[in-house]
Amino acid sequence: MSDRPSHSDDEPAVPDEDGDSRGDADGDPVGEGVADDEPRESITEGSLVRPLFHLAWPIVVIQLLQVTYNIADTLYLGRLSADAVGALSLAFPLVFLLIAVAGGFTTAGAILVAQYTGAEGDESAGLVVGQTVTFVGFLSVVLGIAGYFYTRPALSILPSDPDTSADVIPLAADYMEIIFLGMPFLFGFFVFSALMRGYGDTRTPMYVMVVSVFANVLLDPFFIFGFDGNPLFTWAGLFDLEASLLSATGFAGFGIEGAAFATIIARGGGTAIGLYLLFASGVGPAVQFSHLRPDLSFIEDIIRLGTPSMVEQSTSALAMVTLTAMVVTFAPPVVAAYGLGNRIISLVFLPAMGLGRAVDTMVGQNLGAARADRAERSVWLAASTGAGVMLLVAVVAVLFPEPIVSVFLGDVPNAPETIENGVNYLRVRSTEFAFIGITQVMLGAFRGAGNTKIAMSISIITLWVGRVGTVGILVFVLGWGATGVWVGMAVGNLVGAAVSVPWFLRGTWRETFIDEEDVDRGEVEPDAEDPSSVMPEGAGED
Repeated sequence: MSDRPSHSDDEPAVPDEDGDSRGDADGDPVGEGVADDEPRESITEGSLVRPLFHLAWPIVVIQLLQVTYNIADTLYLGRLSADAVGALSLAFPLVFLLIAVAGGFTTAGAILVAQYTGAEGDESAGLVVGQTVTFVGFLSVVLGIAGYFYTRPALSILPSDPDTSADVIPLAADYMEIIFLGMPFLFGFFVFSALMRGYGDTRTPMYVMVVSVFANVLLDPFFIFGFDGNPLFTWAGLFDLEASLLSATGFAGFGIEGAAFATIIARGGGTAIGLYLLFASGVGPAVQFSHLRPDLSFIEDIIRLGTPSMVEQSTSALAMVTLTAMVVTFAPPVVAAYGLGNRIISLVFLPAMGLGRAVDTMVGQNLGAARADRAERSVWLAASTGAGVMLLVAVVAVLFPEPIVSVFLGDVPNAPETIENGVNYLRVRSTEFAFIGITQVMLGAFRGAGNTKIAMSISIITLWVGRVGTVGILVFVLGWGATGVWVGMAVGNLVGAAVSVPWFLRGTWRETFIDEEDVDRGEVEPDAEDPSSVMPEGAGED
């Protein structure tokens, strides 16, 4: 790794809005007059607030839209049955487990794109994009096939309440088998989004996500209910039209499997658009179809960075699976409350996640541009902002837990018990919200610097010591019941913040993953037989 100076000794320094000194040979600020769509200049020059905000808000919207996928399924399936909601809560951790394996390598691609972009290695950044798409695409096919064949056996070994085993687990298996078959379509958008984020463009993935979510919201009720109790017809008061369509077609939907079909179709469309934009429209790094051919040097870097990130995300998913295995020992209302609560927390999580992912781009590009001090200031700005925003969200959650939980359930069996457990869940977990903001930003900083091993270590401590370990003690040793689950989950991020902040203060993250001599390793050598390829600058000009 390199430790390059931020600028040469004879370079005139011009303070930017944050007091940084950065100039060109004439003493003019670098990047002045550059268009807003030039991501490197906006991230490595000028105010920290503006690029942080411009990167973070589309990420928050993307994650909000991602949650909308899950919430749409939950809302519609909540009107099908409480068991269907419980099945969805069981399905998600195991789906996430296999997605996390490929996701670690996507994170590696984003880190490399960010650092090469900051160091002006544009051709290398494009090559990283192609190699990441190829490598992760192959993994998603392999993992999708494995997931399809091992879903039902994996669920069958979960210790569970008899009612949960009979009513919920078979539904979860039906849902997951379809999801795994469509995993390449599901994961393609995440590849596109992560690579564009590393480049500094978070708006384009947001626009693609809007299209995909809109399609999912429309497709969900038709695939789940068909023309028999379809909520869209109910909300519109079109009962006669629905009855006529049911009589004419006999289509009553696919139930929980319909939610999986709708998700795959909508995700597949988003993936197709994203890949088209990357390879055919000139959006993002300078990637070409030839970059899809495997290049071992780049793949080695992706594996070196991606393996710790894969372990981090996989152990996170395993922690969710372990917690789910603990929860299914309770009755269905607790299982459903756990699923609903996790959906709500995924919404609460959005500001922290947006800031964390914005920071990994800012740290990556600023370290690539040899501006470690600026990278550090961006981290502290994001951490303080995240803690403040999340504290406000916690106040809302404490004051209005029942209305928030109730919106996710219709008039279905066990609804009162599910709501009661969900309210307790939300109140307890609100105590950790500010610490979520801090922990996510710190993890983003380590990832952006290429220190994925540190991020992995902190994540494992947070989830397995702070969360899973605490839940196990409170539930099975101290006998706290469902409350022990809620309290133990809240403890995790308190531990994460307590570990990550001192680790960040050590400053060991300040070096880049890429070496200075590697910045242009993706450049194509001039063709010696083509005189135009070596024509002097200005030759041939009038």
